[in-house]
Amino acid sequence: MKKDAGRRLHNVSDTALWVAAYRAEESERADALFDDPYARSLAGRRGFDLLDAMPRGRKLSWPMVVRTALLDRMVDERLAAGADLVLNLAAGLDARPYRMQLPSDLLWIEVDLPGMIEHKETALAEERPVCRLERVALDLADGAARRRLLAEVAARCASALVITEGLLVYLDEADVTALADELHAGGSYRWWSTDLASPGLLKFMNRSWGREVGEAGAPFRFAPEKGPAFFEEHRWRPLEVHNNFYAAARLGRLPWFYALLARLFRERTDWNPKRVWGGICLFERAAPAVP
Repeated sequence: MKKDAGRRLHNVSDTALWVAAYRAEESERADALFDDPYARSLAGRRGFDLLDAMPRGRKLSWPMVVRTALLDRMVDERLAAGADLVLNLAAGLDARPYRMQLPSDLLWIEVDLPGMIEHKETALAEERPVCRLERVALDLADGAARRRLLAEVAARCASALVITEGLLVYLDEADVTALADELHAGGSYRWWSTDLASPGLLKFMNRSWGREVGEAGAPFRFAPEKGPAFFEEHRWRPLEVHNNFYAAARLGRLPWFYALLARLFRERTDWNPKRVWGGICLFERAAPAVP
């Protein structure tokens, strides 16, 4: 019983261990899409136990791997475009401030629950980030504390990139709406990178892992009917929208049968909420409407 309990998700923070295990295995491939030398130690034995225990755990590694690779590129390109700060909300066990080639004077701020921050600081205690790194222990569900933080960070930069990797799907639509509006109101948040699921994908995810995440108190929730257009209503203009499935095909990470389907069926750009669609999006802050 104790062994089984150790192989179950206990809370939303455990998903970070599971995803870190995916990054570790990708990094150890000869043709790796990225190199995360910290992922294995961050995941720990428990991360790999969770990966083994999750239904279809290794067969569905490719969306997580592609997400990491695409977001890495977005970080590089937004820094080249003038981003002067990166704010990573629900940063989990992301090691980008250690593993990427970043400007030494870049300020990178990570926000997550106190337990996750403590685990990460302990695991990386002997390592040095390549840029200026700050961590904030905060429950993002605390609206007042979140708004204070966003206002304080906005005052420290002119053109920030916000990352919400693996966060939005666990939030209610009202929470995502509030976050979108608060980021826009900050003024200094220019770009926003995030992953996104369609309602069709949410149903698939719930069939695959719904019981496990639900028992951990972190059910999948957010999958807007309007897809990326949801954010346009909150004054965030889509700059890039990547379909994970076809991005994985281009990057050589789909299992052979899925890769065959990707060659046989052309990517569709029309939006259908019933379609099983997962993507990585980059949004840019739109100017407020003129009265």
